[in-house]
Amino acid sequence: MQAWRVHRNGEPGEVMRLEEAGRPQPGEGQVLLRVRAASVNFPDALLCRGHYQVTPPLPFTPGVEICGETEDGRRVIATPALPYGGFAEYAVADEAALLPAPDALDDAEAAALHIGYQTGWFGLHRRANLREGETLLVHAASGGVGSAAVQLGKAAGARVIGVVGGPEKAAVARELGCDLVIDRREDDIVAAVKDATGGRGADVVFDPVGGDAYAKSAKCVAFEGRILVVGFASGGIPSPALNHALVKNYSIVGLHWGLYNRMDPRAVLRCHETLTDLAAGGLIKPLVSDRVALKGAADAVQRVADGTTTGRLVVLPEGAAA
Repeated sequence: MQAWRVHRNGEPGEVMRLEEAGRPQPGEGQVLLRVRAASVNFPDALLCRGHYQVTPPLPFTPGVEICGETEDGRRVIATPALPYGGFAEYAVADEAALLPAPDALDDAEAAALHIGYQTGWFGLHRRANLREGETLLVHAASGGVGSAAVQLGKAAGARVIGVVGGPEKAAVARELGCDLVIDRREDDIVAAVKDATGGRGADVVFDPVGGDAYAKSAKCVAFEGRILVVGFASGGIPSPALNHALVKNYSIVGLHWGLYNRMDPRAVLRCHETLTDLAAGGLIKPLVSDRVALKGAADAVQRVADGTTTGRLVVLPEGAAA
């Protein structure tokens, strides 16, 4: 089979190599899956760089989220078991963690449902307790995780303000359903949020960016608001001023979604059932901005690493349905 493999750490476009490789052999409790579609995630870039919390042995195949097919023909969503990731014709996954792919979504959309939407749902509902009528501020609103948070926020009845960088991404955020879009390159985020909320600020902030985005969030979060720390795509890990959180009465809430797979796997399954229902009702649908052939996977991962994309890029092995 063909598989992208990383033999040394570095930028994805430099270290990912498309090679002929033998089909991976599943271990105990694992299954072999034919990859129908593999969604590109920022962690794939971090894996290539050697900066992710998981460091698989070299060489490895990146690709942490797929829609695959079992040997008996079931269409499933899976997070492949590294080092046999999804940017290949076949991958390996833990059988107990397989989830049925929703009928309402095609392969590429199904491949993009799991990590981003689970992160958004657990963050907004389990960690930040978003309530109907509240104001939700989403940084990187046109990105893979941000676009999921926008749709889930709207589905929950929140007023959603999206922050993006540039007019193209602003147009995407509006199409996703943002009630207000702020272009961080042109607008003052703090002033715009306060103006839109009558000076109150945002009740919940969804921040997968970190750095300056977090600093701005702390200045425009509402009384008893919640800043949800999801990731640090900017590369900057902020050092919160806890005295500021004290005097302003807001919470700083962390989310490591992957931990639920180990600590509360039943909650992951219940979340998937909720997401499947939302997809069937047309309330959520992953934004797949580009579908690329397997040979274009390294370029796709580099584009996500560079922050130039909107929605999700999805890799389709040869023979997979478009």
